Amino acid sequence: MAGALELFNGERVVVFLFVSRILFTVPFSFAYESAALVLLAIAGLLVEISIENSAALDCFKNRSGAASGILLATITLPSLMLSRMIQISRAISNHEVGPEWLSYFCLQFWAAWSCCFAVVSFLSFILKYSRGSTNSLHLRRAQASKYSLFCMVVYGLLCYHSFARKSSSDWYVVMNLSWLFCYGLTTMVLLKHILCTFPSSASIGEGLLVSNGIVLYFGDLLANVLLRMKLTSESTIFNFLGRDGTSEISTIIQGVLTGLLIFPLFYKLSLQMWELTIFSTVKVQVVDRWMPRGIGSSVFFYASLSLMLTILVPALIHFTQDFAMHPLLWVLNFLFTEPLRRISLCFYWILVLCVSVFRFYNISKNSKTERILLRKYYHLVAVLIFVPGVIFEPAFLDLAFGAALAAFLILEMMRVWSIWPFGHMVHQFMNAFTDHRDSEILIVSHFSLLLGCAIPKWMSSGFNDRPLSPFAGILSLGIGDTMASMVGHKYGVLRWSKTGKKTIEGTAAGITSVLASCSVLLPLLASTGSILSQHWFSLVVAVTLTGLLEAYTTQLDNAFIPLVFYSLLCL
Repeated sequence: MAGALELFNGERVVVFLFVSRILFTVPFSFAYESAALVLLAIAGLLVEISIENSAALDCFKNRSGAASGILLATITLPSLMLSRMIQISRAISNHEVGPEWLSYFCLQFWAAWSCCFAVVSFLSFILKYSRGSTNSLHLRRAQASKYSLFCMVVYGLLCYHSFARKSSSDWYVVMNLSWLFCYGLTTMVLLKHILCTFPSSASIGEGLLVSNGIVLYFGDLLANVLLRMKLTSESTIFNFLGRDGTSEISTIIQGVLTGLLIFPLFYKLSLQMWELTIFSTVKVQVVDRWMPRGIGSSVFFYASLSLMLTILVPALIHFTQDFAMHPLLWVLNFLFTEPLRRISLCFYWILVLCVSVFRFYNISKNSKTERILLRKYYHLVAVLIFVPGVIFEPAFLDLAFGAALAAFLILEMMRVWSIWPFGHMVHQFMNAFTDHRDSEILIVSHFSLLLGCAIPKWMSSGFNDRPLSPFAGILSLGIGDTMASMVGHKYGVLRWSKTGKKTIEGTAAGITSVLASCSVLLPLLASTGSILSQHWFSLVVAVTLTGLLEAYTTQLDNAFIPLVFYSLLCL
C-alpha cells in the first residue's frame, strides 16, 4: 500500500486527471492522437519511476530540490496541441475556419509527440545500459525499455494512419515522418546541450519543455524558409502564416528571437576572429593600453548586436515573408496606426514598470520582507500591465511580448558575460530577487513569468472561441500563484505533504481568487463585444486542476501551470 502511494504521488495523480479530462472531450475523429497521448503518458511514467532511484543520469545535474518531472513534461505540449485541435474542430463544424487550421495543429501535435517520445526513448536507452543497479531496478528498466520499443512500433502505425487519412500519397506520409524524425533528433541534441551547458539550472522535465518548445517554434520558421526556397511543398509542411497584420507580427517576433538565440555563437566566433586579426597585426602592449580586453569585447558586443538586429535579422524576416518596408519601419507604422491607444498604453507600461522596479528594489535592500513575497509582487505587476493590453490592444500586446522577451535575452547576455557598463548593474539588480530555482549561471524566473503570460496569448491569436484562454497565464500566475503563496506563507497550517511547503489554505486561496477574477473578467469581456462561451463547470475543473498542480509539482510552476491551464480552457 505504501509503495502504491509512493508510486502515484500528488503530481502524477494531477497529471492523470489532466490527461483524462482531455481524453473525455476528444471526438472520435482524433482516436489516433488520443491513443498516442496515452502511450506517451505511460512511457513517461515508466521512465520517471525508473530514474527515481538511479544514478545513471547524475551527469545531467538536475536542479536542486526538483524531481525529474519527465511525466509532466512529456504530456504538456502534446496535450496543449490536442486541446487546440479540439477547439479548432468546433470551429470547423460551425464553418468559422478552414480545414488547414486543423491540419496545422495536427502536424504540431505529432511534432510535439515525436520530440517528447524521442527524449523518453533516449533516457530509457541510458537507463537500460547503466551499471551498478539492483536486480529489481534492472527489471523495472527492462520493462521501460521494452515498452519504449513497443511504443515505437505503435507510434509509427498511428502516425502513418493519421497522415494517410489526409492524403493517399505515400510520398506525403514519408516526408512528414522524416520531418518528425528530425524534430525528435534535434530535441534530444538540444536537451543534452542545455543540461550539460547549464548544470543545476533545470530539471530534466524543464529542459525537455524548453527544448521541445524551441524546436517546435523554430521548426515553423524553417518550414517557411524551405517553402520560400521551393525545397518542399505546401502539402507536406503546412504553411500557416496568413497575410494579415497578426502573421506579420509573428514573423517579426520569430526573426528577432532566432537572431538573438544564435547571437552568442555569432558573437563568440566574430570576437575570436577579431582578436586573432588584432593580435596578429598590433603588439599586445598597444592593445592593452588603448583598448582593455573587457571594454574592447563589450564594444564588439554592441557592434555585433547592432549588425544582427539591423541587417541580418531584417534580411531573414524579408526572406520569410514579403514586407513592403523595413521591419522596424513596419513596427513604427503599426504603432502609429492607432496612436492614441497604443502610445498611451506604452506610457502606462513604462510608468508601472519604473514605479514597481524602483519600489521593490528599495524594499529588497532596506527591509526584511522575504524574497518569495517580493517575487510575487512582480506577478501582480504583470496583471496590471498585461490585462489592459489583452482587452483593448491584443495585437499590439503580441508585439510587446516579443519586444520584452528580446530585451530580457539581451540583458541576460550582458549579465552572464559582464558586458560593460551594464552587466554588473543588471546582475546586482537581478540577484536581489533570485531564489533556489535560479542557478549561478542562469536566472530564469523572469523569463518563465513573461513566457507564461505570453504563450497563451500568442496561441490564442487567430481563432479563439474561449474568451478566457488568452488570460490563462495572467490568471494562473498573476492571481492564483500569487494569492496561494501569500496566503499560504502567512496563514498556511495544513501541508499537502510532509516534505513540501505548499499548504491547503494557500491552494484554496489561489483557486478562489482565480474564480473570483473570472467572475469579474467575463462581464467586462462581454461589454467589449466578446461572445461568452466559457462553461462554468469546465472553468471550475480547469482552475481546480491547475491549483492542485501548483500545490504538488516541484517543477518551475511559471513554465508548466499556464500551459496546463490554457489546455483546459480550450476544451
